Amino acid sequence: MFEKVTRYKAKLRIALTGVSGAGKTLGALYIAYGITGDWGKIALIDTEHERARFYANRPDLGTGEFLYAVLKPPYSPQKYKKMVQEGAQAVGSDGVVIVDSFSHAWNNEGGVLDIKDQISKRQGQTSYTAWNEAGREQNSLVNTILSAECHVIATMRSKMDYALVENDRGKMVPRKLGLAPIQREDTEYEFDVVLDIGRNHIATASKDTTFLDKFGEVITPQLGQQLSEWINSGVEPPKPPICAECGQVIKDRPRVGGGILTAAEIKERAINTYGVELCLDCAMRRKNNAESSSTDGQAYC
Repeated sequence: MFEKVTRYKAKLRIALTGVSGAGKTLGALYIAYGITGDWGKIALIDTEHERARFYANRPDLGTGEFLYAVLKPPYSPQKYKKMVQEGAQAVGSDGVVIVDSFSHAWNNEGGVLDIKDQISKRQGQTSYTAWNEAGREQNSLVNTILSAECHVIATMRSKMDYALVENDRGKMVPRKLGLAPIQREDTEYEFDVVLDIGRNHIATASKDTTFLDKFGEVITPQLGQQLSEWINSGVEPPKPPICAECGQVIKDRPRVGGGILTAAEIKERAINTYGVELCLDCAMRRKNNAESSSTDGQAYC
């Protein structure tokens, strides 16, 4: 059923792209600090041969002591997902996980392109059909990162694209077309904000769902503060129901005989039967432990 839309508070999903030396890592740290106001609430995953260590506790740059972990090759989607989840737990829901860089998950050792090549060598597979499985790996990786229970900033290396065009003298000359992130070509669509950073350290928005459409400045912590204020100006989203016993989110479950038993139904029936919110497993456990008949418990199924 349609209803009037409400803008909720949310977690930021930001991508920073740029060539080597543009300032992606420092820019990500500045935005993260602006969002949190606390260096201890920032967890950085470093695939760049530990170069992010150079930015720790730098009075000249105004940086502090953030949480840090090295992701070494192979750069498999599984490693990325595990470290993002661990980082999110370490910083909490109001913290920031920085993935520096997300490009390694695509074209480096153990990345998605590597996985595709390995699949294509199997009997009955081709380079084309291998994309089915490799594509699922990529989608799972992106979805895991974007569903983290905290803010996420991902940096991506960029390559310069050129084309030969005819100038006013009739000569064919190379013309710079722009920066292409080293990741799957549609990855930028998955983020709320994509900032392209030039060699002059000026960042411009190639995608924006906030207020940065005309942004064109050097990144500072103030940008993170502004983004935090904007994202928190919405209303608080409805909280998912939590089981009073196991502390897990109450989720939809398959219904015996077909169909789905929704989380709202499970919650309501638990309250009516036991007086508290319970997941299906904990509700059935109470039912099985009860001395009375299982009639009441059958309603859950």
